Amino acid sequence: MHTSWDHRYAHRTAGMTSSFIRELLKVTAQPDVISFGGGFPAAELFPLERVKEACEKVLTENGAKALQYSQTEGYAPLREIIASNVSRYGIKVSADNVLITTGSQQALDIIGRIFINRGDRVLTESPTYLGALQAWNAYGAVYETVISDDDGLCTDNLARVIGSHIKFMYVLPNFQNPAGTTISLERRQKLVELADRFCVPIVEDDPYGQLRFEGEHLPPVVVIDDELRDKANLTYRGNVIYTSTFSKILAPGLRIGWVIAPTEVIKKMVQAKQGADLQCSTFDQYVAYELAQGDWLKEHILTLRKVYKERRDAMLQAFEDFMPEGTTWTRPQGGLFLWLRLPEGCNTTQMFPIAVEEKVAYVPGEPFYPNGGPSNTMRLNFSACNPETIRTGVERLARMVRRCM
Repeated sequence: MHTSWDHRYAHRTAGMTSSFIRELLKVTAQPDVISFGGGFPAAELFPLERVKEACEKVLTENGAKALQYSQTEGYAPLREIIASNVSRYGIKVSADNVLITTGSQQALDIIGRIFINRGDRVLTESPTYLGALQAWNAYGAVYETVISDDDGLCTDNLARVIGSHIKFMYVLPNFQNPAGTTISLERRQKLVELADRFCVPIVEDDPYGQLRFEGEHLPPVVVIDDELRDKANLTYRGNVIYTSTFSKILAPGLRIGWVIAPTEVIKKMVQAKQGADLQCSTFDQYVAYELAQGDWLKEHILTLRKVYKERRDAMLQAFEDFMPEGTTWTRPQGGLFLWLRLPEGCNTTQMFPIAVEEKVAYVPGEPFYPNGGPSNTMRLNFSACNPETIRTGVERLARMVRRCM
């Protein structure tokens, strides 16, 4: 007898949905479609020769070790170099505060696994990162949302929301996905103050922080939090769980991210990770370590910043030249994305098939709102296309908008 699979799935799978972005990739596989939909870094800037050299060195010098099982926490020299790199921002951590994960997405899943019971309330920005919602929906999270503006998450009424039994807060302070906005220093300080007052943790997701190409560097939330702590402690013991990744500064195919957190949290995350995949790829960790040494990576990041600024500027100028009146957009100071808001009455989900007819793609904004939101928004990626392609794509996008209006 044929199995009825629907009756076999666990109840938590009811909260699992397909990512619109992943479904979008099927549509945009057509070579003549200009896609602003994915969160892709510029593929032509991937350091192919450097990666090749690193792979050869790893196989020559540490081949057997790199192809063997290793500890769940991650390759110790890689954890040490990450701890050393973040120290220049002012936070004192050791390798014991660092866990290597399969991209920062796995870090979000593990956070959900060890913290969220069904019905627990998580505070997020609105809109917020769709991947975090996908990770935590399966664990039964309920979302309390706070609106954002050009200075990021609004903190005016935050105390009231935090005081209502929040399990943790989730923020993307730098060049947020999807809106491209950055939380101001004053608001970061307020976040830390409220987290300390109410004893509520902050999950700081920072995949884009090193891609600032305009404006002044702002300290990560974890650094501001660390300044409250007893400086006699040698390692971090604060309220923030910080996540980041090599995906945006090296290559997403390596799937190497990391978590920085108090050691007691790291130990619990290690236990959860052991049940998921035992460990990240040993070989990829060795390669990432080789690439992260010395000054080369810093120079590579400077190149990324220059190129991404040119592409952001090209998209902003194309908006000025082609977009109809009543359209507004954010001006990110870094990262990969910006946020477009069309006139009231437009529905970017319903408009998407028309965009495909015009051979251009984007991500509708509505899925990024945890509890529902306006339907006239969209997320656009500017990092993956050259300036000429961006201009052509925005012209097609503007034509689509006019057709629908």
